[in-house]
Order: sequence, then C-alpha cells, then structure tokens
Amino acid sequence: MRRLRPAAIIALLLAIAAPGTAAADAAPGWTALGEPGTVAIMRHAIAPGFGDPAEFEVGDCSTQRNLDDRGRAQAAAVGAAIREAGVAVDRVVSSQWCRCLDTARLLGLGPVEELPALNSFFGDRSTREAQTDAVRAFLADLAPGTTAMLVTHQVNITALTGRSVASGEVFVLRVAEDGAVRVLDEILIRP
Repeated sequence: MRRLRPAAIIALLLAIAAPGTAAADAAPGWTALGEPGTVAIMRHAIAPGFGDPAEFEVGDCSTQRNLDDRGRAQAAAVGAAIREAGVAVDRVVSSQWCRCLDTARLLGLGPVEELPALNSFFGDRSTREAQTDAVRAFLADLAPGTTAMLVTHQVNITALTGRSVASGEVFVLRVAEDGAVRVLDEILIRP
C-alpha cells in the first residue's frame, strides 16, 4: 500500500472539510422555498449554553442566553444566502426570545413579527401541544403564495417536524391544507 506524504494528507483533509459557498450548497432548498405552499423554519443561530437561566424574563435580554459573534455571523450568512438565491420573503415571524428576535433581524429579510406560539416550551412542556397546534394553524392560515421565515427553538421545531435541528439550521417545509408539514430540505450554514 502506498503511503501519502504529510502535505498530501493535509490537502486531502482540507478538500474534504472545505465547504462550498453557502448559497451554492443550499440552492435546492432555497429554490423549493420559492414554490407555493412552502415556508422556512429556522432554529435561532448559535447562542452558547443550554436552556435559560433561572431569572429568565422574556422582555429582558440580559436575563437570557443570547447570540455570540458566531451566531450573529451565522444569522447574517443565512439571510445573505436567501437573498443570493433570489428568494423574496414576505413575512419574518419569530419567537419572543431575544436570541430568536436577534436572529430574525440579522437575517435582513424584512420586518420581524412576534408570534408567542413560537416561544420555547423547553422549561414547561405542558404547553407543547397547544403551541404546536397554534403554529400549524398559523401555517395553514398563511395567504396562498406567501413565503414565510419562522425563527424559533429546537423543541418547537422537533415537535412540529419530528426531527432534531442544529443551531442556525433551516428546514424548508411543505404545508398541507390541514396544517400537516413535510420537510423538503435541511440547510445548515456554519459561521
């Protein structure tokens, strides 16, 4: 068996690890987002930590886990990839948590609306069904042809789709008339 030189090994590892451009890698997902009956749902960008502190208050960002520099860069990169793909987003809707609102604003896709149904139920699972049903109803009630971007939390996305999602990951969803959702694509742009 022939041995590779150290320089060849490094070049090979870099080629495997080096991602292409964010927009090019995600083009099929962004294309699907432009089709009728599809929406995007995104877990907030990178916000180090787990859950929220005990003194958490929705209206006070100083009591919450917030985006770090990588999270802010990730949110901006996702928005840039959507714009680069030529997708016009009609509505940007977010959880009221600061890390979600900041992610939604940094996307730069338009004014941000708050939707309490997108708030995290991580600390109180008793609201899981009611919130998920409210999100399904919101999606079913979107005007035909509306392209929406929702920004929320891992628990909310998992409850809606049955799938786990990374920080900053976007799922492109097909929404049926009854509010049922199907994941068409998963897009993750790392900072």
